[in-house]
Amino acid sequence: MTIKVGDTIPDGTLMHMTESGQATASTTDLFAGKTVLLFSVPGAFTPTCSAKHLPGFVTHAADFKAKGVDSIICLSVNDVFVMNAWGKDQGVGERVIMAADGNGTFSKALGLDFDGSKFGMGTRGQRFSLIAKDGVVTQLNVEAPGEFKVSSAEHALSQL
Repeated sequence: MTIKVGDTIPDGTLMHMTESGQATASTTDLFAGKTVLLFSVPGAFTPTCSAKHLPGFVTHAADFKAKGVDSIICLSVNDVFVMNAWGKDQGVGERVIMAADGNGTFSKALGLDFDGSKFGMGTRGQRFSLIAKDGVVTQLNVEAPGEFKVSSAEHALSQL
């Protein structure tokens, strides 16, 4: 079942890099008591994700903070090392948490995974964005296959 507005973010564990190395974070810890903007990309270093999706959130990070967003999380079904390298390549710094969903478990729990095998990508997460307040989804924007419209940083800003 796909997550929807009003649902609570499912329990899960994501990985990210810190100054001291790999770290795991529970979704409970990431979302509890905060306003969080989570966006998902099908893959790090892929064309639309690198040219448009992630850069929009990096560029507008201060705008999101000014509108009350505590954390911006970029999610992808990639390993933590790839997410870290992509974040460095994109100059993300501390503005966006680069969260690895290495096995796609969290994307599947959201009901927002897809089979990218025909593209040589295996199981991936769909392109989407969501806003959650204290772990409850208040906005959800899932892209149609091949689209990049409703999950953009600009669209998410308009929803705050």
